[in-house]
Amino acid sequence: MFMASSLEYVQFVVEQLSELENISYRKMFGEYVVYYNGKVIGGVYDNRFLVKITKSGKKLCENFEEQIPYEGAKPMLFVSELDDKILLKNLLEQTWQELPFPKKRK
Repeated sequence: MFMASSLEYVQFVVEQLSELENISYRKMFGEYVVYYNGKVIGGVYDNRFLVKITKSGKKLCENFEEQIPYEGAKPMLFVSELDDKILLKNLLEQTWQELPFPKKRK
């Protein structure tokens, strides 16, 4: 059984993403969804920072492990190395380029 993520860890992750503007997060079901420029880019699940998988993100971080955020979800890239702010910036920018904008709700 996994534990919910701590707000302290989420705030640490967001601080490591300080090279980017427009980073936000929202608590959802005890975990945290991370947004970059209006798109869901990943999240913090069980105190693990996971980023959606894209071709360019996978190429940039080919040594990153894929993990499932929660049962029934698609695998995501597990970002275990949070010290390299430039790598994080590049990963999120490249991932953002490939992700669609969320559909407008009616």
